Amino acid sequence: MKTILITGIGGLTPRSIAKIIRKNHPNYKLIGIDVNKKAIGFFIKGLLDDYSVCPKCTDPEYFFFIEKLVAEKKVDYAFVQPESEIIMWGDYFEKHKVFPCPVFMGCKLLSESLRDKSIMAELLRDTNFIPKTIKVTQDDPRFEEVEKEIGFPCWIRATEGTGGLGSLKLENLSSYKSWLFINNQIPEFTVSEFLPGRHLANEMLYYNNEYVKGAALECAEYVMANTAPSHVTGNTAFGRFLNEDRINKFCDDCIKYLCKKLNVVAHGVLSFDLKEDRNGNMKVTEVNIRHMAYTGVMAQVGFDLIEDTIRIMENGGVHSVKKAPFFHYDSPYIFLRDVDTEPIVLESEDIFYRR
Repeated sequence: MKTILITGIGGLTPRSIAKIIRKNHPNYKLIGIDVNKKAIGFFIKGLLDDYSVCPKCTDPEYFFFIEKLVAEKKVDYAFVQPESEIIMWGDYFEKHKVFPCPVFMGCKLLSESLRDKSIMAELLRDTNFIPKTIKVTQDDPRFEEVEKEIGFPCWIRATEGTGGLGSLKLENLSSYKSWLFINNQIPEFTVSEFLPGRHLANEMLYYNNEYVKGAALECAEYVMANTAPSHVTGNTAFGRFLNEDRINKFCDDCIKYLCKKLNVVAHGVLSFDLKEDRNGNMKVTEVNIRHMAYTGVMAQVGFDLIEDTIRIMENGGVHSVKKAPFFHYDSPYIFLRDVDTEPIVLESEDIFYRR
């Protein structure tokens, strides 16, 4: 029996990870931690065997707490999910040359570069991987450059965070000024060309610079879309699983470019968000340094990076993971998601037309 620590258990993705582990390994002990004492993961019956409220990862006491927890609970390894914690665990490794317990994640430099969308945009500037993008701040909104270099309509969003934080399609300079005023608590944004095509996502696993597995999907509709000005909430209500090899290749090419530029090795789980332009060309909008929110529902249709991560952690390598850089689902599956209910996987969209 193994003891697994899952951080940020109040979040959707860590809870999905816990549910898949519980299903695949019912005898494993799961410990969840979160900074929020009201984290819903603490109170879902059967999800965890133990839980604790932890300090913020920026708190000097955070790693004392983690080290004590790992020792007392005999933690075998951890799933670290909040990106702020991933950065701090990377910093811990650089200082101590070892993690508090075994984890599967990349180096701090790559993680920091991908977490901040403005840094990623600068690294990918003048390539075909991203839309035209500039960083703006409340103090330096760069009105003239936004209008002349990017043009309207354009897309604005916060440089850090997920879930479409601060996202909106801007129609003109006036709407841009209004949005800066409304979101004055967010210090930095990226402004980029507007992409009207499909919203795609891709989850990939790397081991010591080897691209091991990858699979794609389309985010077609969003949960509670009408509550967000952008109509993008970061949670997909209806999605399609895709067997399109070009998505995997595009994402892998992007990672290889970034790693070469930074002189680092790709390692761990990386998750892409992409949008297509009016001609169907893919552009990277975000790269997450962790499992993405769809990881649990992808596991239901055969692409289980949660189990693969466990195999890597327990077997000390990737030899027990079936390699599938261009993973294909065995049916044209779709999925439905909503608030306060488990995702539903269906064989295909045909069911909508038989009713």
